[in-house]
Amino acid sequence: MSEPTRRGPTPDDALPHVEPPSAAFLVQLFLVPLTIVACGLFVVWGFYWLAQMGNDPESYVRALRRNNEGRWQVALNFANDLRGPGGAALKGDTKLAADLAGILDDEVASGRPKGSGNAAEQSKTLCGYLCRALGEFSVPEAAVPLLKRATDTTDPQTAQAAVEALAVLASNLAAAGKSFAEPAAVTKAILVATQSDMKTLRSSATFALGVIGGPGAGERLGQLVEDGDDDVRYNAAIGLARQGADAAWQPLEEMLSLPDVVPPEGDQKGQAERYRRAMIVVNALKGVSLLIDDTKQPPPAAITKLITNLAEDPVSDVRSSATALDRRIGRLAAGE
Repeated sequence: MSEPTRRGPTPDDALPHVEPPSAAFLVQLFLVPLTIVACGLFVVWGFYWLAQMGNDPESYVRALRRNNEGRWQVALNFANDLRGPGGAALKGDTKLAADLAGILDDEVASGRPKGSGNAAEQSKTLCGYLCRALGEFSVPEAAVPLLKRATDTTDPQTAQAAVEALAVLASNLAAAGKSFAEPAAVTKAILVATQSDMKTLRSSATFALGVIGGPGAGERLGQLVEDGDDDVRYNAAIGLARQGADAAWQPLEEMLSLPDVVPPEGDQKGQAERYRRAMIVVNALKGVSLLIDDTKQPPPAAITKLITNLAEDPVSDVRSSATALDRRIGRLAAGE
């Protein structure tokens, strides 16, 4: 199978009607469990820690080096702070990234993440949020500790956090006009993670592979669209769409075909499933846009019909995205 040209997430990817998803945005949508937990915890603890530490990175580092149960909260808030308006000046701080890497390495070396009980769970949580914080940087050096964790098969939870962070880091580096120091090593680590038996790790790695690309990425994504797990297939479809591969059409059609099911009032699980379906469909529409950008041709007739129908979807986000894309396809078909 020939290797399709990789399309990384850059600011120049903006589309006339439907903006393509950045790495950080898609991580939020397709890796929702971790994000929901993080946001919930941030609401509870964020204001306290930010009031105590402000934007002083050394305060964060000192707090993270203390061996206490609250360190994971500091790591979470630091990651969120890096994503906020005040984090721009910190993302290029190589020393700060090295400090976080050292704390992560020390925590793993302590053996606590591989233990059992509440202390082990808190240690794993700390490692996960440290990975998340490292992913928010825009320096190649931040990839080194993440690669170590991504290839550690004995701790799949931290490996998943590292893989997700590498995807975000790749986007940040591209936006800063930089790249990984050893891109082949990054791709190799992600390819290994796509073979994990743990579905969530495999799904995260599939997403990251679509963002990062590299030798063998297109071929592996083509295999992953046949995976038995929905999230893996959908992430593979978006990755293939990023690369302009025709193999994305079939799984994108599957994503666009997901029906909207209105749950009974008070059914929180049903509401969550409805939200998830909407996000999947919106991202499928963006995947179609990426392929249209690549081919300069309307999508297959079955895809076009689905998009036309989605322009009347009960969910406003789906409806507005589909309407804009349907109009764009119409202009393209008319040769405009």
